[in-house]
Amino acid sequence: MISRKEVFQNILKSRTPIVALLGPGQCGKSTIAAEFRKKYQPKAKYFDLDDPDDEAAFANPKLLLDHLSGWVIIDEVQRAPNLFPYLRRLVDKNKKIRLLLLGNAVPELIQKSAESLVGRIHYIEITPFTLGEIAETKKLLLRGGYPNSFLSRKDTDANSWLKSYIKTYLERDIANLGFSLRPQLLRRFLVILADYSGQIFNASELARNLGVSYKTVQSYVGLFEGCFMVRALQPWLENISKRQVKSPKIYFRDSGLLNCLLDISSHDELLVSRKISAIWEGFVIEQVIKKLNANPQECYFWSSQTGAEIDLLIMRGKKKFAFEVKYVSKPQITKSMLSSLESLRLKKLIVIVPGKASHKLSKQIEVCGIENLIKKKDLKKLF
Repeated sequence: MISRKEVFQNILKSRTPIVALLGPGQCGKSTIAAEFRKKYQPKAKYFDLDDPDDEAAFANPKLLLDHLSGWVIIDEVQRAPNLFPYLRRLVDKNKKIRLLLLGNAVPELIQKSAESLVGRIHYIEITPFTLGEIAETKKLLLRGGYPNSFLSRKDTDANSWLKSYIKTYLERDIANLGFSLRPQLLRRFLVILADYSGQIFNASELARNLGVSYKTVQSYVGLFEGCFMVRALQPWLENISKRQVKSPKIYFRDSGLLNCLLDISSHDELLVSRKISAIWEGFVIEQVIKKLNANPQECYFWSSQTGAEIDLLIMRGKKKFAFEVKYVSKPQITKSMLSSLESLRLKKLIVIVPGKASHKLSKQIEVCGIENLIKKKDLKKLF
């Protein structure tokens, strides 16, 4: 078993009465809860709202929970969105209880919990495996980080699991979340969106291809973004005279899911894919965001109409962390890099490439292989 000690530490360090582990289905939340219970809280009560008996018991949560103390774990909490107002009253009244909620986040779930539990809940995002947890770049890039995919015996088994996951997600999970949408249309949307990965998002063009409205496409992107499948990276707008791109870029957060949608099932197919640079770019962006523990409000890209761009710009206070992602072995200084340094007034630009490279292209531009970058204890010291 791959241990996720950092998650346990975050749970135990939290000072709020409620901790929520939010992330996509099948990313390991239930396994984390089981290990947390075994190692740290063996007396914790566990309820799974995907279990008919537990779901029925939660028809009267007051009778079920009011008398409990210590840790109580509630899995698949997105199935009971009306539970949150009661949980607020519960933790305000019962100071001996602590709740660990597990859910597949959707906008409605976050909104309900944020409104009902403000000041009482701490959110921890759970992702599929990352390079910070497993040092197998080649395998992770192809299969992605979902445990059942990554830990498969063969690449073909991983691909079969990913196909089944997508099918189940579209046909069952989205319906269980309360959305009445056609699975066939959603799948077609995902396949088309996969081809847009790493590009500026054009909702009108997608709408024409699908034969739906602009607003429908926007709602689909919002749905998959809320479920942690897609990242809509927003543009940073600097106060400069140059015209800048103002639409988001779309990325799939798990490279395995993206490869599956692009019909890539082996490393050889991945290497010759016309999308390899975009797949690599999205993969690296997710690893860096996770390593820096950046929230979505800190993450941007920057691009000017003349072609200068920064793939990932993390804004933290007045600090700018700038990264350019290249699927090459020996990157060179480009006009885009120099223009970006000047326009954004950057002190440093990190160019991330495959492998373990580490050298400077100039005083302000440093090349760093993804494996070396993730091993660094504190990326902030690079800037």
